[in-house]
Amino acid sequence: MSGWTAKKFWKEANAVAVDEGFSVLLDGRPVKTPAKAALIVPTMDLALEIAAEWDAQEETVKPITMPFTRSANAAIDKVTIQHQEVADMIADYGDSDLLCYRADSPRELCVRQAEAWDPLLDWADQMFNARLKPRIGVIHAAQDPRAIANLRQIVHAFDTFELTAIHDLVGMSGSLIIGLAAAQRFESPEALWEKSRVDERWQAEQWGDDDEALEVEQKKKSEFLHAVKLFGLTK
Repeated sequence: MSGWTAKKFWKEANAVAVDEGFSVLLDGRPVKTPAKAALIVPTMDLALEIAAEWDAQEETVKPITMPFTRSANAAIDKVTIQHQEVADMIADYGDSDLLCYRADSPRELCVRQAEAWDPLLDWADQMFNARLKPRIGVIHAAQDPRAIANLRQIVHAFDTFELTAIHDLVGMSGSLIIGLAAAQRFESPEALWEKSRVDERWQAEQWGDDDEALEVEQKKKSEFLHAVKLFGLTK
């Protein structure tokens, strides 16, 4: 970013309209990405979030506390130049979606998976004409190519910033369908996150919580919820 050092060097951050969209000025100087590109985002709301992150910095700048800035950097410096590759990677989740791999026992786990995941598969069929079918076990079994093609088309249609958010929604949840459902607000982000953790919740009930696993999950959940908000701020 322009003028980036470990110490805060500006007094005021402002979101402003520019020809290509919206940007952030630090004492009148435009913020740049790590690759020295202009940091320009699609909406004023997103620019305001980024400006607030810069304003909130104290004497020592902490990038870890600036998730919207980091997401904008990723969108501009990485996704823009790799849009097709990123979209392909995300779309590939559809052929091995978490929601489709079911246990054959015990019955209570089977019921929990069906209750949590079947409505999401029904929604994807109705919304995108993409019927993914459950199978028992963890061995990969290809889905209907027409369903996968329809999902791929949806993913490739996302713009750079939307795709950046979808990347994290899918990656954190392990499910293309959950990621799309979160973006479309089919259910609350918290409810969808819980549906991505059915198997983990079951294991914890049987064997107890693992503190390290819980710490990793909390980080993933935070990134998932951030991505939901980021997607909303792109429009």
